[in-house]
Amino acid sequence: MVGFDPEAKCVSTAEAAAAGSASGLVTRVLVSPLDVLKIRFQLQIEQLSSRNPTAKYHSILQAVQRIFREEGLGAFWKGHVPAQFLSVGYGAVQFMAFESLTELVHNVTPYSARGSFVHLVCGGLAACTATVAVQPVDTLRTRFAAQGEPKIYPNLRHAVVTMYQKEGPLTFYRGLTPTLIAIFPYAGLQFFFYNILQQFSEWVIPAEGTKGGNIKNLVCGSCAGIISKTLTYPLDVVKKRLQVGGFEHARAAFGQVRTYRGFLDCMRQIRREEGPGGFFKGLSPSLLKAACSTGLVFFWYELFCSLLCSLKSPDSTGRKGG
Repeated sequence: MVGFDPEAKCVSTAEAAAAGSASGLVTRVLVSPLDVLKIRFQLQIEQLSSRNPTAKYHSILQAVQRIFREEGLGAFWKGHVPAQFLSVGYGAVQFMAFESLTELVHNVTPYSARGSFVHLVCGGLAACTATVAVQPVDTLRTRFAAQGEPKIYPNLRHAVVTMYQKEGPLTFYRGLTPTLIAIFPYAGLQFFFYNILQQFSEWVIPAEGTKGGNIKNLVCGSCAGIISKTLTYPLDVVKKRLQVGGFEHARAAFGQVRTYRGFLDCMRQIRREEGPGGFFKGLSPSLLKAACSTGLVFFWYELFCSLLCSLKSPDSTGRKGG
């Protein structure tokens, strides 16, 4: 199971980082199209409805067809290079920090490192640490996924140089405040519900063999992702709106654009112009992505950790629950 386990500890902090990186890399390749759809929906000012003639995107199927027709298949992997840097870096820092924090709790506090509340707090802190480390890459990823044709940034190097020269170094940290506000409960709830669901599944259906355990990890991770994403989604919308600030000229082809002065101003404008539903634009592809990505991240992480344990000791039983 994810997190420090004194009874089955066979993965070092460095190995946890490696497993987290590999997990993030594989997952990103598979869920990138859903991420592009989610970002396009989140950034659209117009109502997501076929009854609105000015809206570019109406539904998941319509958006897929339109993006494919106008931009080609490669559009679903726009921003994939910075997204991979994001996933690899985030996965490494998050799981390394989580393993270290849960081990610290075990060593210096009376609380159990396997407790759900401990996973909630440690998961949130680990995610905040990883977020600060990779926020510049997240901003780049969002810009690449958001831009239309013709492209403003033809490649990653051009984007970094242009943004730095025209907008300054702080532009790479646009949206950091809502990101941190959102990521602590989001990631904390992921680890929290994953832990609870794992314990519940072990009580209802005891794991029988590695295959059954891996499927259980995938299902528990997917459910944890859906629950946590739904509870924290409005802050993700605000973050995406802020990250494309100063980038309005590249969004003209997608419909209306807005300029926000900050976190609270963005929330006020969305509430006034788009109503409460504006905070949940793109929720459908986001939940689909959350189910796939969270499930796959935990699935691959547990699998890679089990493989590392097996390589170190052929007779090792591996990580509990893996």
